[in-house]
Amino acid sequence: MKIVVIGGTGLIGSKVVEHLTEHGHEAIAASPNSGVNTITGEGLADVLVGANVVVDVSNSPSFADADVLEFFTISTTNLLAAERKAGVTHHVALSVVGADRLPSSGYLRAKVAQEQLIEDSGLPYSIVRATQFYEFVGRIADAATVDGTARVSTGLMQPIAAADVSAVVARVAASDPINGTLEIGGPERIAMDQLIRTGLAAKGDDRTVVSDPEAQYFGAQLSGDELVTGPGAQLSTTTYGDWLAVQSAA
Repeated sequence: MKIVVIGGTGLIGSKVVEHLTEHGHEAIAASPNSGVNTITGEGLADVLVGANVVVDVSNSPSFADADVLEFFTISTTNLLAAERKAGVTHHVALSVVGADRLPSSGYLRAKVAQEQLIEDSGLPYSIVRATQFYEFVGRIADAATVDGTARVSTGLMQPIAAADVSAVVARVAASDPINGTLEIGGPERIAMDQLIRTGLAAKGDDRTVVSDPEAQYFGAQLSGDELVTGPGAQLSTTTYGDWLAVQSAA
């Protein structure tokens, strides 16, 4: 199959392209750098010629509430319209576990809006909701840090390796549409403060981590398990310790 991966040069997309290529598909990495822009529409019609599947793992360049909503709304609307014209038969999108449970987060509200556009489009689709990636632990810590102290929520997380996310997205893209949502997550449920403390220690980062149940997570306050998977989710086997060991070895 010809499978176009929007955001195909990023952390997830590049690995999705690799997986699909290894399994004999014609996988095209599409991004503004390759002349494909889902906001302006530039290059969309050309890249979708003959495409069977479109995988959207793109992300907003700005996480400001208005910006991220605008990005996902315009990008998804343009993409779905171009797919309909091109005769694409499967739209795959990467979203976030718990997006609909944290409406106070502007980013997660935008992901819910994106999902709704896909569900209402009438096109066959699959939405993969993933938990946070191990690779984002440092970014979460930085966002929570003021004057050298990271004040971090005690809410639960169930992080997953980006490589495991890419493998699932590629598998879904090469399969029949599920016309629904698949949740994926890591094998362990870990309190966010513990996750950050462990990740910083592994890098030799001596920042103080303060456990604070009222600390915000990108605009949302966690009450417990909003960011962990529910029944029927697919869980990976790579633990955070395994992942950290590989990073240390590299």
